[in-house]
Amino acid sequence: MSQQSLIEQLVEAFCCLPGVGPKSAQRMSYYLLERDRKGARHLAEVLVNAVDNVGHCSRCRTLSESELCHVCADQKRDASLLCIVETPADVHAVEQSISFRGRYFVLMGHLSPLDGIGPDDIGLDLLSQQLKEGDIKEVIVATNPTVEGEATAHYIGEMARQQDIKASRIAYGVPFGGELEYIDAGTLSHAMSGRREF
Repeated sequence: MSQQSLIEQLVEAFCCLPGVGPKSAQRMSYYLLERDRKGARHLAEVLVNAVDNVGHCSRCRTLSESELCHVCADQKRDASLLCIVETPADVHAVEQSISFRGRYFVLMGHLSPLDGIGPDDIGLDLLSQQLKEGDIKEVIVATNPTVEGEATAHYIGEMARQQDIKASRIAYGVPFGGELEYIDAGTLSHAMSGRREF
């Protein structure tokens, strides 16, 4: 069996990225080698630096370069309001889209018994400790609207209720500017059940 060439290794390395297949990986590899070696070197340096220096916030578990992320370190944030999300990318999305002034807890996944992922695997033991500390008054569950996300949301809601903490779920429904005829039945059902008075 012949050893892989450096180009083949590079293509295979790019394939580890989500949504990048062999053709896209090959295109990126050849582009960097043919047209942007300086950019490739910079990418490699920044990637190694990030891998070596980015860890997890000790409080909310999002990605952070320091023990506490910038959100948890901000004393102006409302510590009584906790938004629970599945990934660090979800924290970024919420921060970019609305003026949420509370704090976060990142699960790094969702419950999935079929895959062997239980409560402790997604940090629900740590979340339970935070709920018992008494500072949190409301939990906003912002897990994805999948079967696993809904099961995770229900589990967290029960955890919150056991501590007499208000639990709410973000609403899902018709996107702004969307037309009803193009909305799937599940989304429309969520929109109808989550309706509010105006």
